[in-house]
Order: sequence, then C-alpha cells, then structure tokens
Amino acid sequence: MCETEAMVDSAESLPLHESVLERLGADITSGVIAPGARISSDEIATRFEVSRTVAREVVRVLESLGMVSTRRRAGITVLDPGQWHALDPKLIRWQLAGPNRFAQLAWLAELRSGTEPLAAGLAATHATPEQCASLTAAVMGMSATSRAANTAAYLDHDVTFHATLLAASGNPLLAVFAPIVREVLTGRTEHELMPAQANPQALQLHAAVAAAVQAGDSAAAEAAMREIVTESASAIACLQPPAAKSPAVPG
Repeated sequence: MCETEAMVDSAESLPLHESVLERLGADITSGVIAPGARISSDEIATRFEVSRTVAREVVRVLESLGMVSTRRRAGITVLDPGQWHALDPKLIRWQLAGPNRFAQLAWLAELRSGTEPLAAGLAATHATPEQCASLTAAVMGMSATSRAANTAAYLDHDVTFHATLLAASGNPLLAVFAPIVREVLTGRTEHELMPAQANPQALQLHAAVAAAVQAGDSAAAEAAMREIVTESASAIACLQPPAAKSPAVPG
C-alpha cells in the first residue's frame, strides 16, 4: 500500500470531521492546495461528501492553526506557511507525512537539542521517585522490545521515556514539548525511519540518562540526552535521499 493510500485509510477510521481535517490538512501542508488558494465550505462539503456543518468545523480548526483565513466575500484563503502554528502536533504530523519530511525532522532535531538536554539536567534535580521509576521502566521496555524497534511496542516505551523526562524537569513550559516529541517519534516509526533493531548505543544513552537523573547528576543527564538527540538526527540524515538534501537545512 502506498503512503497516500495509508493516510486515506487512517483518516477514514476517524470521526467524520477529523477524517476530513486530516485529509485537507495534509493537502495544504504538502502543497497540493497552495498558499493563496481560495476554497469554500461548499467545495469542501462537496469534495468530501459531508454536510456544511462538518465543513465549517474543519475550516474552524484550520483557522485556529493559522493555516487559513476566512473573510466575507473573500471566502477561505490558504495562508503562507510562515503564519501556521508550526509547533501544533497536528501540523507536525501532516508535515512529517509530506514531501518536506526530512527538512521538518532536521528543524525538530534542532529544537529538541535545545529543550531535551535542558529538561534532563533539570530532571536530575526535580524528578520524583515515581518519575525515576518510570524512566527506568521505559528503558527496560525499550530493551525488551529492541529487536522490533520499528513497532508500536517499542514506540510506546520510547514516548513514555521522553514524556516523563520533560515532565520531570519541573518546568511546565518544557513539559508541553511532550506531544511534539511524540509526533517526531511516531512519525519515524510510521514512515519507516526506524531500524528494525534498536541502536545499542541509543539504548545505552537512554539508560545513562535514567541513571543520571536518579543519581541527581545534572551534567551527566544533560550530556547523555544531548547525545541521544544527536544520534537520532544523524540516523535520520543517513536515510535522507540525496535529492531531498539541501545545504540550507542542517542534517
């Protein structure tokens, strides 16, 4: 099954307005519907065979994401990507499903390099015993499923590790990055950018972060987390097709 068909099948399993939102959002982020294009609720309703109420709800969500603007007589206008709410998990998911996937991953890696090492260092000071236990359990789960690192089981443990670490920082502004990291990790799995078997070095680094957080060693936790982000970015860059590489986007 090709990627487009898989996206359609996934969207069709959602409630009606969410299904339409997923498909229309993907069309806009991929450039199928270009910035400046004008559409109408009636066109959406006709194309997706839904009611005008559903179409209006979809437009409302797209507008809340900064992707479209609505004005009387002008209708619905697709906005320039610079106006989109780029850190919204929906937008990240759609971008990772589109043609600019590797550029998006590179930018997200840069963002993660500035947030997750910081969170790890803070977690060494603020993590609760329960959070330390959760980090250790997540590492054990990743190790137990490491021979199938491209499956949902491994992904669940990986997501838990990073979400717990961000929450353990004690900084609510860092904790809100958890859904962003979840979309990055999920996107790597869904778009076959994860190896069948986990990199032993990556597993060791996750274990080192958990151990450093439990020991209260901020410097060690931050350093190991920085290596995790670097290893992840390097692994993705190695998979990037030559035609998709651009000197303007760090690998």
